[in-house]
Amino acid sequence: MTSDHNSFAHHMFIEPFLGQTPNINETAFIAKSAAIIGAVKIGEDCSIWHHTTIRGDANYVTIGKGTNLQDNSVVHIDSARFPTIIGDYVTIGHSAIIHACTLENHSFIGMGAIIMDGAVVNSYSMVAAGALVTPGKNVPRGELWAGSPAKKMRDLTTDEFKMIETSAERYIEVGRAAKSGNIANPPTHFSVKPIPD
Repeated sequence: MTSDHNSFAHHMFIEPFLGQTPNINETAFIAKSAAIIGAVKIGEDCSIWHHTTIRGDANYVTIGKGTNLQDNSVVHIDSARFPTIIGDYVTIGHSAIIHACTLENHSFIGMGAIIMDGAVVNSYSMVAAGALVTPGKNVPRGELWAGSPAKKMRDLTTDEFKMIETSAERYIEVGRAAKSGNIANPPTHFSVKPIPD
């Protein structure tokens, strides 16, 4: 099921644009400071964290199930040519910029990375923190790209393939905990360390 604009009335920045209203699955966690505008579709068990902006104002943005967009990320489109398509179980690190590109299922975008117009990040590939993937580039499955402009650094290890899956699973649980507050079931992938006295 999906929720309408009124279901997220306590969020200040979920709003329509030229008749297009965000379509957000009711299981998603949306931080109150996130801004979601226009033709945006967000799937089940996603988590959209604090001060993230997703703007579908002249083209559309789709985000599949189980994907997390961490704090201060920006997602936008190219009005003339490219929507932004983000698949299932994608991890997008803090302060990443995702612009008019495609991120396939189980891709991983590091903190502060920039993915530009028409680029494709394939399933089970990683873009390192701070990397710039220039327009039209294709990041193949199983590769780590880094640098500015980004290029292949090496193949992923078996542990990194597993980490991509674990990261998405962990953020599903963190999102559920944030959505549920104090009534959340104990998560299995993380714990909260108390503040020392």
